[in-house]
Amino acid sequence: MSAPGPVIRVEHVSRTLAGEVPVTLVNDVSLEIARGEFVCVMGPSGSGKSSLLYLLGLLDVPTQGRVWIDGEDTSGFDDDRLTDFRLARLGYVFQFHFLLAEFSALDNVALPMRKLGRVSDEAARARAAGLLDRFGLEGQHHKRPSQLSGGQRQRVAIARALANDPLVILADEPTGNLDSAASANVRDILRKLTREFGKTVVAVTHDADFASAADRRIGIVDGRIDMAWRPG
Repeated sequence: MSAPGPVIRVEHVSRTLAGEVPVTLVNDVSLEIARGEFVCVMGPSGSGKSSLLYLLGLLDVPTQGRVWIDGEDTSGFDDDRLTDFRLARLGYVFQFHFLLAEFSALDNVALPMRKLGRVSDEAARARAAGLLDRFGLEGQHHKRPSQLSGGQRQRVAIARALANDPLVILADEPTGNLDSAASANVRDILRKLTREFGKTVVAVTHDADFASAADRRIGIVDGRIDMAWRPG
């Protein structure tokens, strides 16, 4: 059962790369993201947008500060706990879909369910087929990524992100490699996930049209939250 309160909360989170000259990617960020909210993170290139998203998605570990997901303090998680938590609670969509080239669309979507191991292979395939159909990919189940258009591949990636029914979808430039029509389709799908399915969506984007569909836009400049920032 989900905990009350925000689904994501971070307090004084920083991420610094060690070295002769340390580089701070995220600098003392605190924020909360509500359940069912569609949030876009925006800022200039190199501002720390993707670095922040990776911290929120537990794909990276902060140098300092803490990240709570669904009321759980993740700072004490070991690698196995992090892996299980990500599989069960979080879904990811990237600019480059990272579908496995040798797998069909259906098998790509079923893969997270197989890794989590909570349902039978038959149930995983049935759910994968249902997700693909939901996103207009009837008849595409057995095609490999190379046989699909860019927009279709990204819809397969969204279906894969939903495979284990996560609380949160994290998207890093999900329309950055698509034409305007495919971008609008992906934007509308992500918005529908919050409106109709109660998912929380956090997306990094440079696309002002994409961001206009969000409930809230968070600016980040030089690794710090800057709510006054606006795209030029």
